[in-house]
Amino acid sequence: MSNQTAEQSHGQPIETDVLIIGAGPAGASLASFLASYGVKGIMVSRDSTSAETPRAHITNMATFECFRDIGLEDILRNVSTPIDETDHLLRWCLSMAGRELARRYTLQLTPQRAGEYKIASPCEHMDLPQTRLEPELVRYATLNGFQVRWDTEFRTMEQGDSRVTVDLFDKVTQQIFSVSTKYVFGADGAGSRVMRHLQVPMEGFPSTQWAVNVFLKADLSHLMKSRPSVLSWVLQPHRDHADFNMVCVVRMVKQWDEWVFSFLPAPGAKEELLSKEQYLEEIQHVIGDDTPVEITHMSRWRINEAYAAHFSVGRVFCLGDAVHRHPPAMGLGSNTSVQDSYNLAWKVAYVLQNKANPRLLDSYSLERQPVGKHMVTRTNEALRRHVPIFEILGLVSPSVPERLEALSLLSANSKTGEQRRTDFQAAADACVETELNGLGIEFNQDYSNSPAICADTSDSAPAKPALEGNPDPVRFQTRTTIPGWRFPHVWLNKAVPGKEISTIDLAGKGKFALFTGIGGGVWKEAAAKLSTDLNVPIRTISVGYGQDYEDLYGDWARIRGVDSSGAVLVRPDNFVAWRHGKAEGDEIWATEKLNLVMRKVLALDN
Repeated sequence: MSNQTAEQSHGQPIETDVLIIGAGPAGASLASFLASYGVKGIMVSRDSTSAETPRAHITNMATFECFRDIGLEDILRNVSTPIDETDHLLRWCLSMAGRELARRYTLQLTPQRAGEYKIASPCEHMDLPQTRLEPELVRYATLNGFQVRWDTEFRTMEQGDSRVTVDLFDKVTQQIFSVSTKYVFGADGAGSRVMRHLQVPMEGFPSTQWAVNVFLKADLSHLMKSRPSVLSWVLQPHRDHADFNMVCVVRMVKQWDEWVFSFLPAPGAKEELLSKEQYLEEIQHVIGDDTPVEITHMSRWRINEAYAAHFSVGRVFCLGDAVHRHPPAMGLGSNTSVQDSYNLAWKVAYVLQNKANPRLLDSYSLERQPVGKHMVTRTNEALRRHVPIFEILGLVSPSVPERLEALSLLSANSKTGEQRRTDFQAAADACVETELNGLGIEFNQDYSNSPAICADTSDSAPAKPALEGNPDPVRFQTRTTIPGWRFPHVWLNKAVPGKEISTIDLAGKGKFALFTGIGGGVWKEAAAKLSTDLNVPIRTISVGYGQDYEDLYGDWARIRGVDSSGAVLVRPDNFVAWRHGKAEGDEIWATEKLNLVMRKVLALDN
């Protein structure tokens, strides 16, 4: 086919309400969340199919709450590996078969912190590789109204007052075609063409480090019986290793025969992708025995520390790796991407269904850009936490004798040796607590400065009171109903107990939810009236003795932050939109109060 034919557009533009560019975790989850609201659209990807390599793995509780909201949790659990089946240890060793230097429990398996994880969410962390996540998201989206076109590249677009015209290139037919859409969503990854077209500046630090991922099959079950770790940092100061292998991070993909070996090079190493044979030789050293190895895929990638200055321009919204680019430390990449989508989906749906003013969409970037920036900063800090370990073990020294001398200090019967052992254990603790036990960074997202949040004047509490008592907001969750914060999980039941239900299951599902209690009947009446007047679904839930649900553990009373007659309004994305301390008038008073709040949150106030 000639080049001329490849440059020709043909036919009238395809019309749709939404066009998603990219079908990875960000794009496919956005399609799924939008589809759950009845929104139909088109999703395109330059790839021929879903992810062929595992890439992201850990799906955290906050992300599973998003999937739970649209009924996908059980489906995704069925293709996941539960964390407790792997013992989920983080360890440092000289080889997979050889000497182990330290190991630590992580996530909900950390004995000292297991209760915190159980309290935080009705969901659990799961090991869910991208190769299993993406097909389920694409399936859900296509079964619920989305069309997916593979082998389709973004070329250019032009924004008008009410629509965007996008030119796409079909790699199969070698033809360009156009789509006319109300909104475009750039979820096309770290090399986002949509972002380049928009010329949105990236902030942070330029990428100076690179790495190589080698995906392979190797049955290491004989080793993992006594080393049940899904993540091993293999450090070999005792040998002359290849320049591309100063450190190798070994990550389980499938118990215990599929792996990804991530090679972090020595400073000054030439950035290149080598042959399978060259990697195989080093892999055998990393494993430490003669286990047969089959390499299935290799890729080079950069360790990024960059985030977009803003996430939207006009009718185009970007999300996922397109706007926040960072290393896989803390497992926050795909999780943050999915949560971008969850934040955006209800707003887009409400605007398309005339339930909200288009100005509501301005809150997306205002809410998610600070989150993206924070994730980029924290993941890179977590990665740098490993540097003291490298220094203690002598990895940064130029020669093997110098490195062996540093390593020998770990077993030296001397004050220097004692200090070295103390420093090493402290460095290992710091790594695991900041990288894999970051319950706070998972949940402590603050939208309180957003126009889609309403801080009530009756709320005399300071803006972030819970953080004042939080010793480490990265490690520990803040559970609060302060507007702008994630609505907390609490188990409720009926007076005659049946199956327990979480507060977050009573919220969400595409609706606003208003929680009240004894004496809060005026809020229920007001919500019913406004739900009709505004054409916006508002579910009301009264919690307390003799109410819709009972607080048998007393947890809701401890955390609700308002009197029993007060109100807590929750957005469809399970963030607190507003709260009021107590009922201070009749139904007319409550209706006027709630009406002002709903109009502000939905940008209907002007």
